[in-house]
Amino acid sequence: MRLMTDLLYRRPCAGRAVSVFFLFIALGLLVSVTGGAGAADTSIKGIRFGENAGRTRIVLDVSQATTPRLFLLRDPNRVVIDLAGAEWLNTTPASARGVVARYRHGLFSADTYRIVLDLSRAAVIARSFTLPPNGKRGYRLVIDLEPADQDRFLAAVAATRKARQASRVPEHDIVQTPVRRASDKRVIVVDPGHGGIDPGTLGVLGVNEKIITLRMARVIRKELAKNPRYEVHLTRDRDIFIPLRKRIDIARRHGAELFISVHADAIKNPKVRGGTVYTLSETSSDREAARLAAKENKSDLIAGLNLEEAADEVSSILIELAQRETMNYSAEFAGMLLPEMRREVVMHKRGHRFAGFVVLKAPDVPSVLIETGYLSNRADARVLDSAEGRLRIARAIRRATDKYFERLTAMGR
Repeated sequence: MRLMTDLLYRRPCAGRAVSVFFLFIALGLLVSVTGGAGAADTSIKGIRFGENAGRTRIVLDVSQATTPRLFLLRDPNRVVIDLAGAEWLNTTPASARGVVARYRHGLFSADTYRIVLDLSRAAVIARSFTLPPNGKRGYRLVIDLEPADQDRFLAAVAATRKARQASRVPEHDIVQTPVRRASDKRVIVVDPGHGGIDPGTLGVLGVNEKIITLRMARVIRKELAKNPRYEVHLTRDRDIFIPLRKRIDIARRHGAELFISVHADAIKNPKVRGGTVYTLSETSSDREAARLAAKENKSDLIAGLNLEEAADEVSSILIELAQRETMNYSAEFAGMLLPEMRREVVMHKRGHRFAGFVVLKAPDVPSVLIETGYLSNRADARVLDSAEGRLRIARAIRRATDKYFERLTAMGR
């Protein structure tokens, strides 16, 4: 009954309604770009979906009145809700309804929590407002969506461009130390795949890939740091979203001599298991490698980024312009890593593959992407979600890294 009360299309209280737009086709109003006062302490305690009179209502239970940053994206059609300084405390899942096919959420940047609504059809934001506490519920942020034709939807996308641009990941959120300090240590950057609003794949044990990779990367860092000759950094050390090209930027800014991106795969066939080491190639080594690269390269899209506006300083670097020497070193490290991994965990029979992963496209940093196993396979998932399994993989990476840099030192590099 309380849910239906929130979902009824009543007139919002005077002075508390925040109209996002009444007629987006006229492009007259833009969504607020800044968060509401006191938004730094906002908690999201619940989310609900409802339908009435052809509209879809999304209700967020929040700890205080707050003004979201809202915008729309195309290809695929999405609505993005950004809340400044918010945290997600809701533990009750909700089923999407109406024009919302599914939703996801996560930390987008250090001070922004993001909710992405995937639309089942074109729709626009009819209005957005905050309801005050009523004795039964606290503050509620309400967003109404209404179906629209494609022209009206595209007009709404254009109208929210300013809010969209304000939601780019700030540079200071990415690298805290932009200039590599003077050191004779070998610099290694370990990249836990996915994070924040991009969960990665969901394994049979019910654990998201982003959690698996972060736990794994921390153990790898600890193991590598045992060698006093290494300086080891992570691209993220918490559950936060990092765009793919920013991960490359982190490695380059730290002056990395080796970049290791850690992932875990999933596939429909639960019997398939084993890890794989990937290096960059313009042409995928096989259909499975192409499938995986396409999936991993969608990370930014999943997180609600507009790929048409993405920075092109890296994406414009074609593989044929990348230093051939860098790709050769990447393949050399992969060749050393594979047998070490086979000593510790099950590896796929085709343990070294090639594909066009975005995170491997740094032209001057030897890079590999390790799919540590299949979360869709119960045996692999148990290994990857165990302290023992993480340590075995980390030790394999350390031994291979030692061999790799010993060879470089012998070559005078």
